[in-house]
Amino acid sequence: METLSVNELFVSIQGESSFAGLPCAFIRLAGCPLRCRWCDTVYARQDPGQPHGREALLAWTGEQGVDLVEVTGGEPLAQAGTPALLAALCDQGRTVLLETSGALDIGPVDPRVHVIMDVKCPSSGMRDRLHQPNLALLAAKDEVKFVLADRADYDYARAIIAGHRLAGRCGLLLSCVAGRLAPATVVEWLLADRLRVRFQLQLHKYIWPERERGV
Repeated sequence: METLSVNELFVSIQGESSFAGLPCAFIRLAGCPLRCRWCDTVYARQDPGQPHGREALLAWTGEQGVDLVEVTGGEPLAQAGTPALLAALCDQGRTVLLETSGALDIGPVDPRVHVIMDVKCPSSGMRDRLHQPNLALLAAKDEVKFVLADRADYDYARAIIAGHRLAGRCGLLLSCVAGRLAPATVVEWLLADRLRVRFQLQLHKYIWPERERGV
C-alpha cells in the first residue's frame, strides 16, 4: 500500500473558504517545492513527516465523526499518492477539500474534490510558479484564493480574475497577509470595484492566536 508523508492529523474548524466555520478533519501532508514569503506553515515544508498508509488515513478520518475533510500541506500534490487518497476519501462519502498552491497540475484530482487553489501574488515571490493550465480546469465547486500584501497584489488578482473570466465560473477568495495590509483596506478596494469575490479572514488565527499547529 502506497504511503504518504504526513506532518499532522487534527480536527478543527475550517478557517477559510466558503466552508469556513464548519468542523473539519485535516490531513496535513509534509513537503513543498515553493518558498512563499508569507508561508504560515513553514514547519510542514521543513519536516519530512511520518509515513502513513492510505488505509490508515481513511481509518483515521472514519473515526473522527465529521463529514468534511481537507488534505493540505505543505503542497499535497507534491506527493504522488495524493490523488488516490483524495479519490478514496470521496468514496467514503465525505466532502473533500484540497488546499493547493496552484503550482502543480490539478488535472489528476478526482472531479468530486473541491479544489481550493492559491494564485500566488507578486509579493509572495512565487507569482511565476503558477501552473497556468490549472485556471482552465476550475469548476463551479472550486475556489481560487489570493493572499494580498499591498495594492499591487490586489491589482494583480483583479487582472487574473478578469483575464481568465473567473467571476461566476468558480469561487473567488481575497484575504490579506496579517500585519501587512488592513482588512478594511481590501474591503474598501473590492467594494469600490464591485468585485464579485468573497473577502475572508483566517478564523482559526482569531480563535487560537497563540497556536500554530493543529488549528
